[in-house]
Amino acid sequence: MYDAGQKRSGLDLFKYIWIEWISAFVILVLLVLTLIIGTGEMIHGQLLRMGESLYGDPDKGMQYSFLRAEPSKPDCDRNPNVDALVQTQMKTNAADEFADIFGTASESDVRASIIAARNLCEEKYQFYDKAMQHMQAHPTLRTYRTVETTFFGAFKFGSENRAILLVLMVVFAAISATLKTHHIGLRSPTTKIDFRVYSLFMLLANGFLAASSLSQYHSVQNSGVPMTGEMFSIYWMWIILFGVLTVISLFQVVIQPQPTQEGGRLSMAFLSVSLYAYMAVITGVAFTFFMDYPMGQGIYLGQLVEFSSIFLNLALFIWAGMLLKQTRIVDLFLNILRPWNLAPETLTWLILIAAALPTAYTGASGIFVIAAGAIIYKEVWNAGGRRQFALAATAMSGSLGVVLRPCLLIVVVASLNKEVTTDWLYQYGSYTFLLTSTLFLVVSLFLAEQKFRIAPLNIAAPKSVRAIAPVLPYILIFVLIWLFYKYALSTDLNEFTAPVMMPIILLVMVLFDKLRHEPAPIQAVGHWDETLDLNYASSTQPVMAGADLLNTAEYREGIHPAHAADELVVNHTVQHSEKLTPMRQVGFWKAMHISTSETVGHIGALVILMALSVSVGGFLERVEVMSLFPTDIGNIYLVITMIVALMIVVGMIMDPFGAVILISATVAPVAYQYGIHPVHFWMITLIGFELGYVTPPVALNHLLARQSIGDAEVAEADAEVRYESFYYRYERWILPLLVLFPAMLIIAYIPYLFKLFGWYH
Repeated sequence: MYDAGQKRSGLDLFKYIWIEWISAFVILVLLVLTLIIGTGEMIHGQLLRMGESLYGDPDKGMQYSFLRAEPSKPDCDRNPNVDALVQTQMKTNAADEFADIFGTASESDVRASIIAARNLCEEKYQFYDKAMQHMQAHPTLRTYRTVETTFFGAFKFGSENRAILLVLMVVFAAISATLKTHHIGLRSPTTKIDFRVYSLFMLLANGFLAASSLSQYHSVQNSGVPMTGEMFSIYWMWIILFGVLTVISLFQVVIQPQPTQEGGRLSMAFLSVSLYAYMAVITGVAFTFFMDYPMGQGIYLGQLVEFSSIFLNLALFIWAGMLLKQTRIVDLFLNILRPWNLAPETLTWLILIAAALPTAYTGASGIFVIAAGAIIYKEVWNAGGRRQFALAATAMSGSLGVVLRPCLLIVVVASLNKEVTTDWLYQYGSYTFLLTSTLFLVVSLFLAEQKFRIAPLNIAAPKSVRAIAPVLPYILIFVLIWLFYKYALSTDLNEFTAPVMMPIILLVMVLFDKLRHEPAPIQAVGHWDETLDLNYASSTQPVMAGADLLNTAEYREGIHPAHAADELVVNHTVQHSEKLTPMRQVGFWKAMHISTSETVGHIGALVILMALSVSVGGFLERVEVMSLFPTDIGNIYLVITMIVALMIVVGMIMDPFGAVILISATVAPVAYQYGIHPVHFWMITLIGFELGYVTPPVALNHLLARQSIGDAEVAEADAEVRYESFYYRYERWILPLLVLFPAMLIIAYIPYLFKLFGWYH
């Protein structure tokens, strides 16, 4: 976030206005519109039913649906001269040159026809008169109708233009992410040489994408295929986006951001380049110079449009995650555990189990790591855990819940693979969750210096029970909104409605916090401001100012004042305590601004990374990598081994959504042909992805954890163990591997070996 009190001019002023206001406002409008679209059909059905109950009159045969448009006065003659019309018609019939051949209607038939027309006209007048009288008797009907039809118009427009909404959202978000150097990389650029290499790669990447988008547009134009207005708009939005990003990157090459560190090495500078830039350069060079397919990147961007509903849902989940950061929910839940003074390993296990549910309800592992990573890191560390152990826990906090309902990733899998259903995947995903969570406890306790630690029951239990009370309002909010959807809108909370319901639930929770003037939660580690209020106090304690808290004996001893009376033995140090991070008390609208601004950056970084990941998948598909996969292997265990290795590699280099699209089109059909059950295959795939997301060289979850915690804290954690043994130097990388790799082997081989779950006979 930019400092609102800082003086700006020129390019900095433009960046500030664009990032903090223009893009934040536009993305907020688009997110709200997406919410309206998501609930539009449910709400509109309820509006129609409400209109019927308010303005319908069954006794008079008047329905609200008849009055959704202003009744038009009939233009027929209500009192015609029947005899004159009959005579006129008879003369016309007699003059017909075909009368002798086909004959003409008799006078009685003509009269009957005219009388029927008169009666029909009378019925129209009667309906019109009755409708006008009914509307005069209900003066609010026109106002209600305006609201209902306006909502329907917005819902209909949004439903028909989801793809345009998504691309427009990506345009604004990607520009913001580029302006503030927010794209995801192995490390952030800090030195002058870092920024130079980063900017050059971004210039090349965006140049390739701009050229490819323009090439695709010309290709479609020259193909003779009619171009719809929607296609035309989307093509030009891609061209404008990457054209603007190219210009921004060119500016950043010429006028580089101010480095935060001196020195730097070229080898480290290449690690600062964003993954998105690497993917764009590699696919751009391959498509343009080796395949003579310059429109390739632009064509694969179409996959983003094809699955626009899923990516819009992902944007809503990201927003929900950023709103979660503005509440004290995670902190208050942890208050229930704090009085027990658990050993770091046991506490971390409980945190990971608790984190699985919000991970599932925020759509994917990375979003929860961004939203709650800082507070999880702080909690594990303050419990006495090693910094490296806390970093490992933070990276894994978003891994275990991706197989639980209603995670969006499984919805994508089921939508692309008709051989499986979400119910199947969620059912067996729960077994996978139990396995991985248990393995984490076993491995962490085996490596722990202190196996178990727990406070006396008579001291901890009362405090823990009292800590439940502040959590109850949030649970009540959740239940009330769920009941409203269930009974007022006839909609239950599931994998299809969660993207819409979760932001609304979080919005209400943020409002609840701000109306009570609760401080914002801890969002990053290592930044201190004595004028801010510390958000570590128990809800039963007054919030202390940062400077006051520093002067307390409990703080100097590393024990929070809310827990000092417990007389617990806590292995804290002054260094642990100094990293507690205070945050400013903000109002609801400021919290909305902060969460939306953060959402903009993450949408721009994550969605554009996914788009290029799909492009990488398309490149691998075009070079027919899967043709190298043998088709005549007689040993099923060898097939499973090859699939396991492939899933880990894919998880290491691609984001989950792009990987699922690639695997669905290439690997899955081959696996099914070898007789691997579809559910078993996707359990292997999902756990393989999660193993890949914590495995170097990319380790996406570690990158997102670093974004949440801060580069300085990660660097300090590395420096702290510089002279320790190999395991402790690299614990944040090794521990997740020690948990997820055995889980991968068990999930891959045991079901087939013992014919479990009825998959194999």
